[in-house]
Amino acid sequence: MRELKVAIPGLELAGLSWGEPDAAPLILLHGWLDNAASFALLAPRLADRFHVIALDLPGHGHSAHLPEGTVYQHVDYARAVLAAADALALPRFHLLGHSLGAGVATMVAIAAPERIRALALIEGLGPLGDDGSRTLDRFREAMASKAEGNRPLRVFASIEDAARARALASGLDASLATHIVARGLREVGGGYSWRSDPRLSRPTAIRLAETQVMALLLGLAAPTSLLLARPHPPYLEPEALQIRIDCVDDIRVTHMDGGHHLHLEHPEAVANWLHAAL
Repeated sequence: MRELKVAIPGLELAGLSWGEPDAAPLILLHGWLDNAASFALLAPRLADRFHVIALDLPGHGHSAHLPEGTVYQHVDYARAVLAAADALALPRFHLLGHSLGAGVATMVAIAAPERIRALALIEGLGPLGDDGSRTLDRFREAMASKAEGNRPLRVFASIEDAARARALASGLDASLATHIVARGLREVGGGYSWRSDPRLSRPTAIRLAETQVMALLLGLAAPTSLLLARPHPPYLEPEALQIRIDCVDDIRVTHMDGGHHLHLEHPEAVANWLHAAL
């Protein structure tokens, strides 16, 4: 495992890499409030075949935060990933995304179909959409949201305490959460605090309408493999997800028993799925 720094216009991204640099490149994109270490158990199982590059998305992990007055959006994440691929001189690459990263990876593949050799997604297909039922409330909540930077950051006495807190919030076992948590902390007086941008927790003012997401998915040309946890989480309702799946011509869907972070819970099984998918 190697630390990675990538300079893109206006920002520096960080990440981790595994494998030989001359192997086929595979970019990995993590979920919301996770970071590149989300793939710490999966990536070594892929490094015999791929040059694995796990990026910290802007505002996450060791990557820089966006400037004040800007917001985090899927479109800008996708632009950052493509800029990172340019900086790494990767004209074509395989792409895997988990959760938020799956939404971003989908948009990258739609934006630059000629660059994606194959697309693999875990627990997500496209960005969060809006069916219209909460558009007005969500917009008002986001516009009224105060800057998080003025709030005191929570301080944990140890990495283990932070991992237990993450486990309570997410349902992910604390021993597995430690991989993400250790990279997501910075030392402060009295212990550790999250290094991710607090603005990531602000509500989103405007989401794409679900019809817009469907229109984008109709343009997804890369061979796509989607891995879903069983039982499904409440935010991936099967009927609504199936409508999205039906928009994609070349897609294979696999179900696996486990939680939202399948790649941490079952890294060997997910690696086998991914080798077959790619």
